[in-house]
Parts: sequence; C-alpha cells; structure tokens
Amino acid sequence: MFLSSHEKQLDVKRRLLVPSDYRGSALQSHDGVEPFEGVYCFAAINAPCLECGGAAFFATYRDVIDEYPKLSPTRTALQRRFYASMNRLAFDTAGRITLPEKLCAQFNLTGDVVLAGLGESFQIWEPRAYDAWAAEQDKLVEDAFAKREALYQ
Repeated sequence: MFLSSHEKQLDVKRRLLVPSDYRGSALQSHDGVEPFEGVYCFAAINAPCLECGGAAFFATYRDVIDEYPKLSPTRTALQRRFYASMNRLAFDTAGRITLPEKLCAQFNLTGDVVLAGLGESFQIWEPRAYDAWAAEQDKLVEDAFAKREALYQ
C-alpha cells in the first residue's frame, strides 16, 4: 500500500527519489501483472497531477478496460487513454525515477513536489496545486461523514 505523503525534490534531470516504502509497494505482483523495478505512471484521470503505482495499479485499469467488448469504441478509447499514455518508469540504483518532460511541463512539476499515497497508487503534485486539491478533498470527507452521521441518529 502507498501510504502517507512525502515532500521531495526533482533534480534538474527530472529525477525523483521514490520513498523506500513506495518502492517496496511497487514491487508486489498482482493478479497476473508481473512487477518490474519501477512504477507505471500517467496523467491522473480526475486530478491535475501524475498518478503512479505498481502491478495492482496497472491491474485496476486493465480490469476496467476488460469490462468492455473487444473492438468497442469505448474499449478503444480506454486503451488509448491508459495504455498509450502509460509510462514505465524504472528505478535507478539510487531508487529514483525520471519523470517525462512532457508530463512535468503539463503539471508544472519543477523543484519541490508532493507524493501523496492513495493505497494502490500515489500521486505526484506541484505543492500549491496539491494544497488546493487537498482542501477540496477534505470538504468532501467532511460532507460524507456528516451524511453518515445523520443516518445513525
């Protein structure tokens, strides 16, 4: 599991040291997906950041694609969105990955970044964008707990 948040720094070559517990999580095999010494990474679906993970992360998207019939337009769109934009980022001997230049530019990833664990995946954020997104997410959590509380009163 990818847990906790970490503040890290990209170097001038766009290399990012992945925390050791994240590296260990990425190396776990899952449901027919062989792990490799690195992470799968692409632009997140519902947030302005990168999303990365290991075999379980890859299997989640593979399973969504497999729900649709072969050659269906929706399946083809999903394959393009996930497989064509997916990057396999290998760990170097120091445990770093090198982020693609295009994705760094898309999400303004330079210098300081935030890695946020989401269980089966983690996200890489520009710090100010992460703070704004986290505040929105906190509001959603508060609303969800308020609704849950109302059910049990």
